[in-house]
Amino acid sequence: MASLLRQIVAGPRARHPEAGLDLCYVTDNIIATSGPSGTYPQRAYRNPLDTLVKFLDTKHGAEWAIWEFRAEGTGYPDKEVYGRIWHYPWPDHHPPPFRLIPMIMASMRNWLKETDREGKGEEKKGNRVVVVHCKAGKGRSGTAACSYLIAEAGWTVEEALQRFTERRMRPGFGAGVSIPSQLRWIGYVDRWARNGKIYVERQVEITELHVWGVRDGVKISVEGFVDEGKTIKTFHVFQKNERQIVRGVLKADTHLGDVVAEVINRSNSIKKSKRSRTLADTSTSTSTSKDSSQSSKASTQLDEEQGADVIFRPSARVVLPSNDINIDFERRNKAAAGWTMVTSVAHVWFNTFFEGQGPEKEGEPNDSGVFEIEWDAIDGIKGSSRKGTQCFDKLSVVWRTIDSLDRQASVVIQEPKEGEAVPQTAPADWRGQKNSTPDEGKDLGLRVSSPISASVSRANSIKGNTNQSKEEADEMTGVRSDVSNSDEAASESAKNKGPLPLSSDLPPPGDMQATSQIENSENHRNQDTSDAASPRIPQTTSPQLMGSPIEGVIKGVQHISTEDLPDGKPQQDLKTSPEHMLGHLKKQKDTSTSS
Repeated sequence: MASLLRQIVAGPRARHPEAGLDLCYVTDNIIATSGPSGTYPQRAYRNPLDTLVKFLDTKHGAEWAIWEFRAEGTGYPDKEVYGRIWHYPWPDHHPPPFRLIPMIMASMRNWLKETDREGKGEEKKGNRVVVVHCKAGKGRSGTAACSYLIAEAGWTVEEALQRFTERRMRPGFGAGVSIPSQLRWIGYVDRWARNGKIYVERQVEITELHVWGVRDGVKISVEGFVDEGKTIKTFHVFQKNERQIVRGVLKADTHLGDVVAEVINRSNSIKKSKRSRTLADTSTSTSTSKDSSQSSKASTQLDEEQGADVIFRPSARVVLPSNDINIDFERRNKAAAGWTMVTSVAHVWFNTFFEGQGPEKEGEPNDSGVFEIEWDAIDGIKGSSRKGTQCFDKLSVVWRTIDSLDRQASVVIQEPKEGEAVPQTAPADWRGQKNSTPDEGKDLGLRVSSPISASVSRANSIKGNTNQSKEEADEMTGVRSDVSNSDEAASESAKNKGPLPLSSDLPPPGDMQATSQIENSENHRNQDTSDAASPRIPQTTSPQLMGSPIEGVIKGVQHISTEDLPDGKPQQDLKTSPEHMLGHLKKQKDTSTSS
């Protein structure tokens, strides 16, 4: 049964025929494997750690070592692999902070090569190997493995990618490294290796975003790496007052029906345009002119449906600590009863050192530049090509470096020489680490804001806007972002093992449906036997809550059972009686309205 589960989880990835593990030899001395686990239930469907170690011991003795890239934690302590492990973690489905690349390459090279006292590197006579793994042993591991073949073994980009795909994937199941931003990083590695392996880390300011054909309801965020690359932080979320519409119109309110109509109209317009072109090719000159007019009209209609051309300018300076920049997109459309439909989720990473031609200019890149990309070329959800409905046509990001003449603002990073000590980053907690990226758990579909949801937060740039309208505040509900730039929030989050909800996210007095959500969540947490502390509901001194029956629930000092509510029933009955729950809430709402 466990073997069947492992085959299902491995899916399109090739398994080693001898060991029966989700593992492959990319070359004779580079092994790629999915993340092993020593505890249940993970070891039932992942590579069992003891089986992997036994296989490596049998095949390679003491001549193997692991390079892991999991910001979410390895799932096992270092001692379980004899301490022969190098840590360079970064979040899943994303490229690495480029400053890690020289360290990863040098440490792998030093392990695979003996270095004598005179500093001359020689290939080890034995069967020393590097074992790379992330979660699935595909995206992050493939990025590192291909980078090594390019930077240290002299392979071309095409050769490295083809080899990894052939060895790691089952035939016909796609490419080994398929995420566009990771492929862009492998191209960066090739340019870095061919031009002296010099990299200069700089602080970068995002000055403008030019977005062609942006649809309504789209939230755009600027993100970057912090915590040595283990965490992605949201530095800014653009607001309405930071945009200038150059062409077209963005609707004030967007409903799900508008999106459906947009998709249908777009499809019909394209069909009409194609049909017009077909008729034009087969008709006389008179009919050609008429059909051309129809095609032009269809094209005009299509342009109107494709959104507006907008320039986004941040009201405050947006400065990131490194060259690695991520632009994140999410489109939300209003549904019914407080729900919203997420119809688009996408992002794109780029590095300003390479976009500024740094390798080709001997480590002296341009101080400013523009990164351009079209919708079809950006990253989808969790490393897939799935992005939902198109929310823009083309993006241009205008950037510049900070204090380019001040060398203290720049750090020159070179690959350590053979035999030199190579630093590594601090590992993530092997037991598990969550919230390493703002879009963790983000997906298409219906969502509702929950006041105790650990996945709901607001960027400081939004919270700090005291002039924000209610409409803008409502539109920001559920937008994920990092709040670690608030020391108080960070300390409270660490203390309670979960991010705190904002007081503005609490339900208004008399909102019995929201109160029921809080109550059910509290009961669930009280029944939880894990050692994780529950997220804390912040206290509020709002005079509107004084004397309210839900005051104690919000403050976390009182529990109200559903039996105590008007016409209420025990909670266990509510779990199996959705008709009663909805009817009761409706009745309560009607009663309060009539009174």
